[in-house]
Amino acid sequence: MHITPRLLSGTFIKRYKRFFTDICTADGDVITLHCPNTGSMKNCQVEGSPCWYSLSDNPKRKLAGTLEIVTSAFGNLAGVNTGRPNHLAREAIENDLIPELRGYSSLRAEVRYGEEKSRIDLLLEGRDDSAADRKSGCCYVEVKNVTLDCGEGRAQFPDSVTSRGSKHLRELMAMVAEGHRAVLFFCVQLSGVKEVSVAAHIDPLYAETLTAAIAAGVEVLVWQADMTDSCISLQRPLRLAL
Repeated sequence: MHITPRLLSGTFIKRYKRFFTDICTADGDVITLHCPNTGSMKNCQVEGSPCWYSLSDNPKRKLAGTLEIVTSAFGNLAGVNTGRPNHLAREAIENDLIPELRGYSSLRAEVRYGEEKSRIDLLLEGRDDSAADRKSGCCYVEVKNVTLDCGEGRAQFPDSVTSRGSKHLRELMAMVAEGHRAVLFFCVQLSGVKEVSVAAHIDPLYAETLTAAIAAGVEVLVWQADMTDSCISLQRPLRLAL
């Protein structure tokens, strides 16, 4: 994903009221940005640390700037814009980067499905019948952004209690029961990471539900993104530590 114009650099000051962040620009001005992240951003709010933001030319926006990348408590880059992961996953799938998700002829986003009135992030259809190792039907892909840096090459999800995340897992299990593929896709917008695990101490219900989902046949894929001020893209698979 190429970013045009390039992201601008600044210094993180504070996040407040969930969706507001104050930063100091490279010119020394203090401005307020939109923070597009509903999680706790645990270990991603380091006062005085480098950060990067984008600007919009939409005159209807209340805040012209959006917080994009911050520096974690362990000195790694963390992409906190939760609007990016779906696009990153879609781009990687369309470019055949993800071996497990090749062989589908069409991809749709934000499709309504399930008994709990959900929207699947990405729906893959039109499986290549020559791929004999694939299940029949559609492939439902739920994308989650990972930014909780735990140090020593470890990251975790979620960074706060997520009843919505547990609901999505239940929906994915239901799709498997109907004969489809279902994939939980962890998009790791965090540098310096070698493995991802579930933060059971933060949300034990989510951890329990994920264990049940894996046992029911839900697949889990973990991919890490590289981030610069002009490009963010998924580059490599990581290990899921259970």
